[in-house]
Formats: sequence, C-alpha cells, structure tokens
Amino acid sequence: MSKLITFIAILALATLACGISVLQPPTPQPEVTEDIKVEYPDSDEINLKLQFGAGDLTLNPGADMLVDGTATFNYDELKPKIMTDGGDVEVRVGDGDFNILPNFNNLKNEWDLKLGDQPMNLAIDSGAYDGKLELGGLSLTRLDISDGASNVEINFSEPNLVEMSAFTYQTGASDVNITGLANANFALMDFSSGAGDYTLDFSGEMQRDASVKIETGFSNLIIIVPEGVDAIVTVQGGLSNVNASPGWERSGNNYTQKGEGPTLTFVVEMSAGNLTLAR
Repeated sequence: MSKLITFIAILALATLACGISVLQPPTPQPEVTEDIKVEYPDSDEINLKLQFGAGDLTLNPGADMLVDGTATFNYDELKPKIMTDGGDVEVRVGDGDFNILPNFNNLKNEWDLKLGDQPMNLAIDSGAYDGKLELGGLSLTRLDISDGASNVEINFSEPNLVEMSAFTYQTGASDVNITGLANANFALMDFSSGAGDYTLDFSGEMQRDASVKIETGFSNLIIIVPEGVDAIVTVQGGLSNVNASPGWERSGNNYTQKGEGPTLTFVVEMSAGNLTLAR
C-alpha cells in the first residue's frame, strides 16, 4: 500500500510540474516616437495631470497649446493616452498601471514635453523615473508631484506668472534637487519624503510670505535661503544633526535669518538624518 501511495504522489507531482510554465519577461519591440499634442480645453479652470510611470521625463515651457511634445517607447503598453473631460486633461502611460513596468526588459520610455502658459493646476504622478522639469515662466495655480524612488531636478528659472496656492511633493527614497523656489510664488509648500538626498533652494524673487512644511525620514536635507531673505526654521522630530552656516541664529530648536521683505517660515520634521541650513 505504501508503495502505491508513493507512486501516486510522484505521478501527481510530475503532472503538476508539466502544467507549470515559466513566465518570461516581455521582449522589447522596435522604438516608436509619437506626438503628444493637447489643445487648451474650453474651460475656466484647467487641471492637467501627467501620469508617467518609469523612464525619462523632460518638461519645459514654450508650447502654443496646453501640451506639445513627443513620447518615445519600445512597448505597446507604454503608448501614451490622452483623456479629456471638460477642463480635466490627463496624459498617461497606457492604462496607468505602474506595477507592470519593472517586468519589462530594456525598457525605454521618454517624454519630452512643452507646456503652455495659460493658468492651470498641474499634477505629476510617476513611479521611479529620471526627471528634468523646468517650470519657470508658467502659470501654475497649484502644483502636486508624487513619485517613487526617483532622480529629479526641478527648476523655476523665471517667476511663476500667477500666485500658486500650494505646492505639494511626495516621494520615496529619492534624489531631488529643486532650485528657484522663491520664483514659484506659492503660499504653502508641503514636502514629504522617505530616505534620500534633498536640496531645496529658495533663490529667486519672493513676492509674499510663504510657509514650508517638510516631513522626511533618514535623509540628507539641504535648505538654501539666500542672504537678505527673512526666514524662520523650526526643527522637530527625532535625532537630527543640524548644521547652520554663518548668518543663521539659533534659539533652542529655532533658527532665524534676518532679512527684509516677505518671510519664509519652515517647520521641519525629521525622524533622523542631517539638516544643513545654507545661504
């Protein structure tokens, strides 16, 4: 009886093994470059969302329409789609499922886009990607960015043409460098991140008082406030190493820089890591 049971078990395992197929990663296809062109919607309020995924994203001002550029990709699943509903416009990678992208071999996904200068709320939702975003000279009434483990450079080389109500940025373990933040002309900035390296440079022209809230994990955070800008930084949270350059005055957990004009007020919550206050 025991031999019969053993034989049946072996037979069952062999049958199961024959029914299992090993899933192979998809094979890249020939590269395709397609235009991405979106006219301004006929609406009093424009909400533009770019749902990108993984790859390389380049943004610049200078379009005569809402969005004008190209997408280069080597999988059909990465073909961009444009969806419009009144003033809501979404440009996204395929079905917007970022979970499938890590399974692709030798993935190529590059968006090179220009944006128009009519007032808009802009949202960028991405996975792990490399980004170079020049947002100066646009008319951003709100900016929301969310990404995974990414390498991103953002610049406001020229003043935002309108007042920005809020700028939110949520990221994972990333390397993010944002310059010209005073030119963004926001009232509130909310930056949250995991472990990583982050540089927030508030150079540019301050036009009004602004508040900045930063929540970060074990990270290296550099805050640059040019000399002559009035600023207050309150540090909260766990064990953090704070290095303040000359010109910053300390009183407990508060650091101040005396200046004229509008005031930048910071609340920084760090679980651990290094904070550098530079000028």
